Amino acid sequence: PFVAQALKSLRHEVGNKATVLGFVGLPFTLATYMVEGGSSVEYKKIKSMGYEKPQVLHAMLRKLAENIGDYANFQIECGAQVIQVFDSWAGNLSPYDYDTFAAPYQRIVIEKIKQKNPKVPIIMYINKSGALLERMAASGVDIISLDWTVTIAEARARIGDKIGIQGNLDPMVLFGPDQVIKERTEEILKACGGRNHVMNLG
Repeated sequence: PFVAQALKSLRHEVGNKATVLGFVGLPFTLATYMVEGGSSVEYKKIKSMGYEKPQVLHAMLRKLAENIGDYANFQIECGAQVIQVFDSWAGNLSPYDYDTFAAPYQRIVIEKIKQKNPKVPIIMYINKSGALLERMAASGVDIISLDWTVTIAEARARIGDKIGIQGNLDPMVLFGPDQVIKERTEEILKACGGRNHVMNLG
């Protein structure tokens, strides 16, 4: 009820002056919190489960995916105009494990959203995403969050021009002088050429 009321109130207040975003965590990241009991450095417990009891982890991920998709659609019904999906800890997986334990369940969530709300844009965020751009672009989302380890030009060469990009500014730049913040931000905006880009931190 709290989320529903918050989204409805926001949508009423901002009208068309700003975009109201909904947020959901994706299955692998939520499973990580459930298994690890909080944030982690090595992700030993969740990775061990994938090696030793993959059937248990797959069952958990599927159940999470089904519910997360429904929750995202609920947020849209309550006023969210864009959904940002977070798989924050999927960047700590090997390519094999990402394709096994993260990507399939990302797609379940994304497909559920697109099936019911095909016109609502979806943004995907993954921490340490530089090595995963192609996989993120293939997930079915409309926009991917780009960290600061890859340039806009490099990202475009890898994923093409059709998918949107969000971010690219190193968060530590915000601790620098105002002039540096301005210069770095303008460099990113110039590189994007004013299209298919949402300015944000990487």
